[in-house]
Amino acid sequence: MKINGNHIIELGYRQAKWFKEAILHINENNLNEDEMKEYLQQFKQPDPIPLHEKPKDFIINIKAEHESEADNVEKVINTMNVLMKTPTLIEGAIMPDACPTGPSGQIPVGGVVVAKNAIHPGFHSADICCSVMLTDFGKADPKGVLDAAHAATHFGYGGRPRGEQMPMSQELMDAFRENEFLNDERLISIARSHMGTQGDGNHFLFVGISKNTGNTMLVTHHGSRAPGAALYDKGMKVANRFRQEISPETLKENAWIPFDTEEGQSYWEALQLIRKWTKENHTSIHDAVLNALEIEKEDRYWNEHNFVFRDGDLFYHAKGATPLDDKFLPDITGPRLIPLNMAEPVLIVKGTTNERNLGFAPHGAGRNFSRSQHKKSLAHKTIEEIFHEETQGLDVRFFSNEIDISELPSAYKNAKNVRAQIEEYGLCEVLDEVMPYGCIMAGDIQKNAPWKKKKNSQ
Repeated sequence: MKINGNHIIELGYRQAKWFKEAILHINENNLNEDEMKEYLQQFKQPDPIPLHEKPKDFIINIKAEHESEADNVEKVINTMNVLMKTPTLIEGAIMPDACPTGPSGQIPVGGVVVAKNAIHPGFHSADICCSVMLTDFGKADPKGVLDAAHAATHFGYGGRPRGEQMPMSQELMDAFRENEFLNDERLISIARSHMGTQGDGNHFLFVGISKNTGNTMLVTHHGSRAPGAALYDKGMKVANRFRQEISPETLKENAWIPFDTEEGQSYWEALQLIRKWTKENHTSIHDAVLNALEIEKEDRYWNEHNFVFRDGDLFYHAKGATPLDDKFLPDITGPRLIPLNMAEPVLIVKGTTNERNLGFAPHGAGRNFSRSQHKKSLAHKTIEEIFHEETQGLDVRFFSNEIDISELPSAYKNAKNVRAQIEEYGLCEVLDEVMPYGCIMAGDIQKNAPWKKKKNSQ
């Protein structure tokens, strides 16, 4: 009798890639039952790793200051309770700017979780290494800096057009080609065209004045763009292959790559290269503005707030949380940055690991409502009225020339409440504030998207 996959499953094996090869070998060699069992021993799989019976403990550094925040806080705590049953996790924390990002069990923005010997691509999401960089322009005129930055930066879909691209270092391209996950000429081509771009959504270019020194500061906020998204897609596929084999009960979005595997080592290296690409991307924009104004920078520092940080066999996954502990940052040159919203200062902070923060602080103001909910709440006003009310006294520009009200200050949590909770929970210390002069964001890129123009012209 010819055997099939059901026969192997009946013997206690889980469906796997090797079934096809095993079935062919057994049938071609007419193995009897004892011979078949002996042959299959080489494919014996360990028992599946179960979920934790109870969620691992996590620290709650958030509370509802207003009725409108209650639902958000409840959802954040609920999703963490499901998430913390993931087998690899040992502890976690949520920050004052936390908000849910998807179904129950998915890591929230403002969440920090610690995994043992495992990297979870879903915990850093597609915007790998979303980060902020500050350059001190001394006593330069803030309007001049913003004007030069407007001419130098690029927001929106895709990369820069030919003739306007910023170079990607040869060293980084060579390193991509040596990595299993990044050795893809199409990915490298995209990485080259996306250098010097900031994307869309909540990414920004901000100009302000230091409260301490009076110096003009430029701050950029964006991640690894399409190269990072491509790595995330590859990482999730690998993680889910492991999940199906070793922990099928784990939610798909919480799958992990064991660090002590070849794939785990390669993925960790790929994350570091994407981190280097992102830092180079920020640097390209900042240097272009300095060069246009013929100014030498007085200071510069940066930090990511959406990444995976390693301490021995522990992997700290920060989904929108600012790393404070120096052990997390191999190239640390200064304090950390916490942007709030375009009408509020960028906080310059420092801190260490304590009993509440796991070595992290908030990354910004977060949201209480989705973009669509926020837009509906303001439907009784025109876009121009909302823009005028919320940006008075500021030089706020949208790269697409289309106002995006879902990025105006009212779209975010109350910044004063976030700051008050940072102090209440002792998460970090504010050293300085970059008071807002103006900023540039992508704007409503959906309004006149290329595919819509094409559709309307038909």
